[in-house]
Amino acid sequence: MSTTSRIDVNCDMGESYGRWTLGDDRGMMPYLSSVNIATGYHAGDPPTIRQTVEAAVEHGLGIGAHVAFPDLMGFGRRRMVIPPRELQDYCLYQIGALQAFVTAAGGRLAHVKPHGALYVMASEDPEMAHAVAAATAAVDPSLPLMLLHRGCADAVAPTGVRLVAEAFPDLHYDRDGKLVIEKSKVAWDPQTVADRAVRMASEGRVTTAEGTDIAVDAASLCIHGDAPNGVAVARAVHEALTGAGVDIVPLRTLLAA
Repeated sequence: MSTTSRIDVNCDMGESYGRWTLGDDRGMMPYLSSVNIATGYHAGDPPTIRQTVEAAVEHGLGIGAHVAFPDLMGFGRRRMVIPPRELQDYCLYQIGALQAFVTAAGGRLAHVKPHGALYVMASEDPEMAHAVAAATAAVDPSLPLMLLHRGCADAVAPTGVRLVAEAFPDLHYDRDGKLVIEKSKVAWDPQTVADRAVRMASEGRVTTAEGTDIAVDAASLCIHGDAPNGVAVARAVHEALTGAGVDIVPLRTLLAA
């Protein structure tokens, strides 16, 4: 597993809806290089999307479409059985919606990343991974697709889309390398997350919930803005990575190098 002196740090955001607010998006942005903005299926409404996109453009961040199952009530965390062609249409619809807001704000769409149950299922199911990648390619085949690992790389490759794996310093892994999903994001000690982030970037390894060591693929690190102390965690991760000599750069810039 290769290590790096450059890495992307991303965060899911724009997940407020109507009068319901989740996370401190603007507070997180100074410590990130990329953001994944909700596209309306699991969270996010048009004003929230516009405001989040405009702030991301202002901060010079890479902007990704955070596509999801149509599951507002379940926050996109419930598994669904959807035919691949319909899933491709759902993703195409969401990517196009976000692209319109990004273009209107004078930015450029940079990547696609599934959310929640779709993320987990597309990381495991080649047919689903292909459907998300096909939707991405229909918009712009140069957009990278972010998933947990490269297990479905053979299914993504025919679309021409580049599959990029990421790692999660503020979530536990089990011994098989799967994420231990929290029902709602809990507060982690910022220094603990920062130490895990540096190890992921510099060694390509993480300690699992059971205490064993496993390899992780870490072209990008994801931290969560919906944690009660999300900004403190983001600040600690940023300071630790830069202090360790790791440059934080947007995913698209990293891949173009």
